[in-house]
Amino acid sequence: MSNGPEVHPNRRDFLITTMATAGATAALAVSTGAAGAEEAAPAANPGSGTVYTGDVIQGKKVVSALDVNDLAPGQKHFLYFQGVEMPSGQRWHVSVTVVRGARPGRRVVLVSGVHGDEMSSIHTVQTVMNALDPAQMSGTVMAVTDVASPAIESMQRRWPNYGRGSDLIDLNREWPGNENGITAPSRHAGLLFNRLLRPNADAAIDFHTGTTGFEVSAFNIAGMDVPEIKAMVDLFPVGQVFDNHVYPGVLHNAFVDVGIPSFCAEIGAARVLDLDMIPLFVEGTLNVLKLHGILPGPMGRTGRDVHVFVGNSAFPILATEGGLVEHLVKLNDKVEAGQKIAVQRNGFGEVVAEYASGVAGEVTGQRSDAMAEPGNPLAFILFHRGSADGAEIYPE
Repeated sequence: MSNGPEVHPNRRDFLITTMATAGATAALAVSTGAAGAEEAAPAANPGSGTVYTGDVIQGKKVVSALDVNDLAPGQKHFLYFQGVEMPSGQRWHVSVTVVRGARPGRRVVLVSGVHGDEMSSIHTVQTVMNALDPAQMSGTVMAVTDVASPAIESMQRRWPNYGRGSDLIDLNREWPGNENGITAPSRHAGLLFNRLLRPNADAAIDFHTGTTGFEVSAFNIAGMDVPEIKAMVDLFPVGQVFDNHVYPGVLHNAFVDVGIPSFCAEIGAARVLDLDMIPLFVEGTLNVLKLHGILPGPMGRTGRDVHVFVGNSAFPILATEGGLVEHLVKLNDKVEAGQKIAVQRNGFGEVVAEYASGVAGEVTGQRSDAMAEPGNPLAFILFHRGSADGAEIYPE
């Protein structure tokens, strides 16, 4: 799950200015380097920038850089992107699917698997890509479905890093990365962002789920004060929007910082396929592709067809004791300030803690593991905080 409290007003002004003129996104992405990125990052629209390594994995060619304009139009293309080295000296590889339309047009990038336990995010992107017919398309859709390959291998959230002893690193705090960074995840992020993601995106969506032990509702995280982002988010028939720019280091903000409109989609619980939520995000994504002129046809359901609750902050309710947790509310329930939302019992069944919401809003996340220790988040309440009230922490 991609989250955080800080607001960056300059990002809004930057986006509105850069997107006011056609083609400005690409030009500014070339000239504006994001903090921590490689200084010699390739241009946002490289000419013939594809580099084949000569390797083939399971019949699919491997690239170390990609310009989708080098690929034949009217076809689907399956590639592997060469990421960072393993301790053995071999490379982690990332699956890349490109559907290039028969006619020219805009380019949308879909990303999943930045966290290794987020299976519904991967399935959502796969479903969208399987639904595309390049003969009917104008423009290009590129999907990267398994960004954090070593984390996905064990369905764990964080990247297992061994450079300074056994460690777990959250890849969604590393973007835009640094190809010469001090950790493998930072280098991996830098390679992907500079050579694969940024050069091929006019718009992007980063798909996530809740984390292991904590499930979330269907919602989007987005800076809704940026018109180009709001236009995309409004096309999703999901019930909640976290209207907050959150903080640097998450992938969708790395896109935004170089003038590419982007947001984060959150799809239920980790480690499972939520077959009720996934279709909502598939429908919303297909709507976004229609918005950008990539797909023909009428829009599906959008935010206008569902009740959408928009909040700009999330109130965390943290465990103060250890024991079994019994929730008294469900995801998407409306709650009032002071309303009891959970109780906790010790090994004897005695109630050791009762938990209440400090705000009025809607439940956007709940602990799914039955037990908790002090400090574990039990719930997040999405709510609207006044501009003079500061910002709530939005922890994992």
